[in-house]
Amino acid sequence: MADVAVSANPVEDRDAAIATRRRRTSRIIVYGLLGLFSIFYIVPLMVVVTNAFRSNAEISAMGLISLPQSFSFSAWPQAWSDFCIGGQCDGVARYFWNSVGMVIPATIISTTLGAINGYVLSKWRFPGSEIVFGFMLLGVFMPGQIALLPWAFLLGKIGLANSVYGLVLVHCIQGLSFTTLFFRNYYVNIPDDLVKAARIDGAGFWRIFYKIVLPLSPPIIIVTVIWQFTGIWNEYLFGVVLNSGSNQPITAALVALSMSGTTVRTYDVMSAAVLIAALPPLLVYFFGGKYFVRGLTQGAIK
Repeated sequence: MADVAVSANPVEDRDAAIATRRRRTSRIIVYGLLGLFSIFYIVPLMVVVTNAFRSNAEISAMGLISLPQSFSFSAWPQAWSDFCIGGQCDGVARYFWNSVGMVIPATIISTTLGAINGYVLSKWRFPGSEIVFGFMLLGVFMPGQIALLPWAFLLGKIGLANSVYGLVLVHCIQGLSFTTLFFRNYYVNIPDDLVKAARIDGAGFWRIFYKIVLPLSPPIIIVTVIWQFTGIWNEYLFGVVLNSGSNQPITAALVALSMSGTTVRTYDVMSAAVLIAALPPLLVYFFGGKYFVRGLTQGAIK
C-alpha cells in the first residue's frame, strides 16, 4: 500500500505563510529605503563625474542633471594648470601638491608616534599611565575650533605661520590622540608573555618593539594610515584659517573656487577640479579598503 502523506496543521501553515509575507514585506521596505538613500547619495557624485567629461556649452544647453551627449577631457588640463582661484590663475596643481606635501609626512609621523605611544601605554605601563592615556583621549572628543587660536599663536611664534610645514605639525599633533587610541587598544591584545619572554632574553625597549610588536601590527597600521590620510586630506578648517593664498591645501582652494564671483560658471572645469581633489582618498580606499575593514574586524575580534 502506498504511503499516505500526512497533511500539516492548517493553523501552522497559515501562521508560516503570514510570517513569510511579513519577512518579504520587511525586506522590500528595508531594501527600498536603502535604495532611496543610495540614490540621494550617488546622484551628486554622478553629476560631478558626468559634467567633468562634458563641455561647458553642453552643460549650459542641457542642464547640470542630464545624460551626456559628448565625451571630452578638455576640462581636466584647464582645471589642473589654467584656472583662476583666489587671484591665482595656475589651476589646482599648486594646491594639490600642497596637500600631498602635507598629508604624506603628517600621516607617517602621526602613525609612527601613535604606534610608539600605544606600545608604551599597553606594554610598558608606569604609575599614572592610565591617567596619561585618559588625557590623550581628550583630543578625540575636542572640536578642532577650540585649538584654532592656540595653533595660530604657536605657529606665529615658531615661524611656521602660513606654511605647509605648519599644517604638517598641526595634523601630527591633532591626530596623535586617534593614532594612540588605535594602537594602544590593538597592542593590549598582544599576549604579555611575549614581551616578558623577550625581556628575560635580554631584549630592550626598542628591540621588543621592532622584533615582536611591529611585525604583529600591519592590520592596525593600515587602518591608521587610511584613517589619517583621508582625514588630513579632507580637512578644511585648519587649512583655510591658518594658511592663506597659494599655501592653502586643495580643500580650501575648492571652496574658494565654488565661491568665486565670476558671472560665467565653468561647471566642467569645476567638476574636473573636484574629481582631481577626490582622487587620492578614492584611490587609497580602492586599494586599501578591504584591508581597512579587515584590520578593524581583526582588532574587534581580538
